[in-house]
Amino acid sequence: MTPQTLAQWLAYLEQLHPQAIALGLERVQTVRLALGINPVCPIITVGGTNGKGSCCAMLEAMLAQGGYRVGCYTSPHLLHYNERVRVGGAVVDDAALCAAFERIEVARGDVSLTYFEFGTLAAMLIFAAEMVDAIVLEVGLGGRLDAVNIFDADCSIIASVDLDHQAFLGETREAIGYEKAGIFRAGRPAICADADPPATVVAHAAAIGADLMLIDRDFGCVADRQQWRYWGPRVKRNGLPWPALRGGCQIANAAACLTALDTLRQRLPLTAADLRGGLLTAEIAGRFQVLPGRPLVVLDVAHNPHAARVLAANLAELPDSKGSIIAVCGMLKDKDIAGVMEALKTAFTHWYIGSSEGPRGATAGELSAALVQAGIEAPAFEFANMAQAWREACKNARDDDKIIVFGSFLTVAAVMREINA
Repeated sequence: MTPQTLAQWLAYLEQLHPQAIALGLERVQTVRLALGINPVCPIITVGGTNGKGSCCAMLEAMLAQGGYRVGCYTSPHLLHYNERVRVGGAVVDDAALCAAFERIEVARGDVSLTYFEFGTLAAMLIFAAEMVDAIVLEVGLGGRLDAVNIFDADCSIIASVDLDHQAFLGETREAIGYEKAGIFRAGRPAICADADPPATVVAHAAAIGADLMLIDRDFGCVADRQQWRYWGPRVKRNGLPWPALRGGCQIANAAACLTALDTLRQRLPLTAADLRGGLLTAEIAGRFQVLPGRPLVVLDVAHNPHAARVLAANLAELPDSKGSIIAVCGMLKDKDIAGVMEALKTAFTHWYIGSSEGPRGATAGELSAALVQAGIEAPAFEFANMAQAWREACKNARDDDKIIVFGSFLTVAAVMREINA
């Protein structure tokens, strides 16, 4: 029986393929051709270990300021699947997704697709139907064999390269860099915002003839507390506002986005006001998201050592106070838990640790053991789930404390549901 509701479709997609992750382009390319999906508008594909979502948000916001109707596809979602597919800044409704899923189901025949592959094709069907002016695609995993890579990017961005998903991408930055560089295209702009790019990124760009632009070599940024300056291959921009997205790393992400948009200026011209407006209005939930009120609450999906180091740096930039800095943490057991704990070794005065749901979820006991192994002596309290950890942290926090929720998308989502209840 064909699913009727979005919830039914998502449940169906989860069990459709024997593996949750099955990298490779042949199957999804076959179905794409059967559907006749051939985008004609500019496509910007964004990859990287961390920073992908922030780059997508800034690109989407700056293009929107210029009056363009943007299709933006990101993953994963926090609370609702619809968050993954946006048109003109608004999430698409259930009906549009269900209609796209139904078309794919008919077209695929006996070809097996993963949840992510189904979703990628659905997003592109919706963008085609909506006749968007530009498309921003976030890589799900890696790049070379990720489903979004069946579409040729007019411009590609790698935000950063670090260790994550090693079981799929390799054990070294060089191996992971090669996978991420797979989104580059011959003769087209390929932008890397990692200040120490793996040699494989540079070599692959040269091998295929991509127009590689590296931060600090071909473009860059200089910032002070009030504003920042961008320089690129064709233009310099002074007096730029700090992005609405918090954290020092966002300046490098923003510089990469400005470079990308400059390479597409003939097809998607933007004014200086458009760029400034986009920097000021871009938003993304769960990326060092500071909630209003007291105690101060920060939501951050940091789940690998690189992201944890960025989180630590961002915490150091928060206004000083006499209060405690409280961690509300839950993680997945297939992540580098020890590396994350090491990066945040001195960041917190208290830890509230919750067990995460599902077969991949780490237990509170496993996280406590990792704290001990890392030599962290701050008091740690274990809870059966993230909701309990959050509630107890709030109960014991004072107005001048800070509560930092981090460790995975599931962790932040669980706390957001509690906040919104």
